Amino acid sequence: MSKRIDPEVRVVYGRLWHYVTPHKLIGLIAVIGMAAIAAVEAGLVYLLQPLMDDTLVAKQVESGKWIPLAFMGIFILRGLAGFATEASLGWIGRSVISDLRRQVFNKFLTLPIKFFDSQAAGPLLTRLTYNVEMVAESVTSVVTIAVRDTLTVIAALGVMLYHSPTLTIFVAILFPIVGTLVWLLGIAFRRYSARIQDSVGEVTQVTDEIIRGNSVVKAFGGYEYERDRLAAVDEGNRKQNLKLIRVRSMGVAITQVVFGFGIALVIFMAGRQSIEGVLSPGQFISFFSAMMLMLQPVRRITNVNATLQRGVAGADSLFMVMDEKDEEDIGTQEIDRVRGHVRFENVRFSYGDEDGPVIDDVSVTIGAGKTLAIVGHSGSGKSTLASLLPRFYELDSGDILIDDVSIRDFTLSSLRGNISLVSQDVVLFNDTIRNNLAYGQLKASSDEELMKAAEAAYILDFVKDLPEGLETVVGDRGVLLSGGQRQRIAIGRALLKNAPVLILDEATSALDTQSERRIQDALNVLMKDRTTLVIAHRLSTVEKADRIIVLDAGQIVESGTHAELVAQDGHYAALYRMQFSDE
Repeated sequence: MSKRIDPEVRVVYGRLWHYVTPHKLIGLIAVIGMAAIAAVEAGLVYLLQPLMDDTLVAKQVESGKWIPLAFMGIFILRGLAGFATEASLGWIGRSVISDLRRQVFNKFLTLPIKFFDSQAAGPLLTRLTYNVEMVAESVTSVVTIAVRDTLTVIAALGVMLYHSPTLTIFVAILFPIVGTLVWLLGIAFRRYSARIQDSVGEVTQVTDEIIRGNSVVKAFGGYEYERDRLAAVDEGNRKQNLKLIRVRSMGVAITQVVFGFGIALVIFMAGRQSIEGVLSPGQFISFFSAMMLMLQPVRRITNVNATLQRGVAGADSLFMVMDEKDEEDIGTQEIDRVRGHVRFENVRFSYGDEDGPVIDDVSVTIGAGKTLAIVGHSGSGKSTLASLLPRFYELDSGDILIDDVSIRDFTLSSLRGNISLVSQDVVLFNDTIRNNLAYGQLKASSDEELMKAAEAAYILDFVKDLPEGLETVVGDRGVLLSGGQRQRIAIGRALLKNAPVLILDEATSALDTQSERRIQDALNVLMKDRTTLVIAHRLSTVEKADRIIVLDAGQIVESGTHAELVAQDGHYAALYRMQFSDE
């Protein structure tokens, strides 16, 4: 993934703001509520002047009777405005989280497989969970403080100006100092926020690995090793958070000291004005209360920079995913069902610019309804070659054609709709057996079609013993089923799809001998009249293939039928003799 070079905060936050603007009406309610809060708080400190001068000093009880009622009204308005503000901003925040999370998730669905090959799962999961929450906090907290606290400061300044413009000037001198401090702290906030999010991704990655590989940890005594790994990444996370806390605390402390000096100066000047008769006791109390009213908002404004920078760092990491290129899908050909004549023409592919070719100048033709077996040592490129047909990866050069049409000319949905896949690494979802069989577009299959596929794949043999039958939940990645049972579901899924082109990548590798024989019979029925690419380690499963190619270092070194290749006494014959002697 390409890295951004420290983008400007305003650019990232401006882009993030597009997720807020659709909720303008709710935002308007929040702004009105925040403005009301600022107004009533300013009104509260203003009322201290008549309370002090008329009631407490002049002892004019009659003229001060309305003051308690005014205080009651102010607090009622404050409560209503606070509710409107919190509810509105909470609604916007959760909406932003939902929109971002869904957009990133949808992006995961359309990114090429090559992207996931180069990314660890932990950091990607963290972006969808932790980072999105940080972004939402940035939106709600920053908006609240930027609007409500700014308006509160303005209202408080208005009260102060009304009572004493001279003293207000002394207070205003402090704002440039605080603004400079906030700007300097923001640089550190963003740096530490990005590091914290990276460290959370590392913690997630380690945790995800020990959950998925728990049996390996137990079998090989990896307790101490995994504890040390988690302790190391968690310590990194702790240190980065402590750095952020120290910087934030330092900013608050310095701000308080600056305002402390300012308050001391104001008290000194106010005392002189009071002695000279310029400022009444009530005016002084009201002015001083308005000044104190500003302290909390200013402290929050100083603190919010950390939240802002954390949100910007989180948003930047999300936008980096969103800006990745989707799978290229510029084809226009739509076809319900191809005949299945497949031709590889001088195909070349590598996983990266610095890596050598995994597939090097491969040319082979598979007639419609015929079977091509691909064999070779591990790492020879067998699975990679088959993965190029459904365009899981893009070719470096050459072409693959189906019915004389380049696979690039088909839309991805049309191309993949004509191809079924059964791989060695069976992927099942934490759902029922029925939903794993009728997955995705297969949801439209009838019960009769589903039961027929389940029977042909021998799924009903073990389902009948389960209390929930086809409604049994298989667990995370099918952990509650045996390897053979998972493989049968994958085969049943391919049977249900009934596509004209079939890829079998070590499809029977997880089965015992008895199950393999039964499922091989089902596969023979499935393969009938279908173009099939069979990737096999056990050569006994491909003896009847119409053609067998032997790959070595990504190149075809032999090609022919089983009998022809045995007679050639080359690579295939050596592999066959080796397996025959092992058996």
